[in-house]
Amino acid sequence: MIGKKPMSDRTLRSSSDLDSLSFWENGLLPIVAQEADTGAVLMVAFANREALEHTLSTGQMHYWSRSRQELWHKGATSGNVQDLVSLHADCDRDTILARVRQVGPACHTGESTCFGDLESPSAEAPRPHPVDDSELAFESILPGLWAVLKERNERRPETSYTVRLLQDENLRLKKLGEETAELILALAREEREKIPEEAADLVYHLLVALLASGVTLGDLLKALDSRRA
Repeated sequence: MIGKKPMSDRTLRSSSDLDSLSFWENGLLPIVAQEADTGAVLMVAFANREALEHTLSTGQMHYWSRSRQELWHKGATSGNVQDLVSLHADCDRDTILARVRQVGPACHTGESTCFGDLESPSAEAPRPHPVDDSELAFESILPGLWAVLKERNERRPETSYTVRLLQDENLRLKKLGEETAELILALAREEREKIPEEAADLVYHLLVALLASGVTLGDLLKALDSRRA
């Protein structure tokens, strides 16, 4: 956005940084695990404070298994560990992005991510041009962002900006228009340093608007895929 403040540093570096987190009533937080080198979203899991402390102290991802009700060291049995690069709290401090380097597949099915094949939307309709890493990262990041938006919609935390947008149609549409105008302005001025941020703002507000309208990410991707022909 025009005149926006510098991006905040919400990195969690030590146990004391965990004090500021807003854990759910059950003591858990969702963790979105992302491959640090490619941007691919690997999986979404949950962690309590103990799991996060183990993650910070050992340098490998630990989660809380809701089914087994116990601490879970990712890859301890399979060897498919996740080496920690960094942990980042979101603006509401109730969701964490874990940037990791995955050893082996992330999913228990043996696939590289829990979201399936994000690189080839359709085996019957191959891509008409080569795909670079930035395109793959964009396709991989979208499911992770969508999962967070759906979680906000279900839990409705009072301090969440996303929830404000979901509850207020006028605000939602107004912000969508503002973000569109700001991206157009950045493009017209050829402000290359601003264009990615403005585009990201627009994509976020667009996804919130789709969610509020009952349109799914799958609906969007199918519509985009149909345009490849």
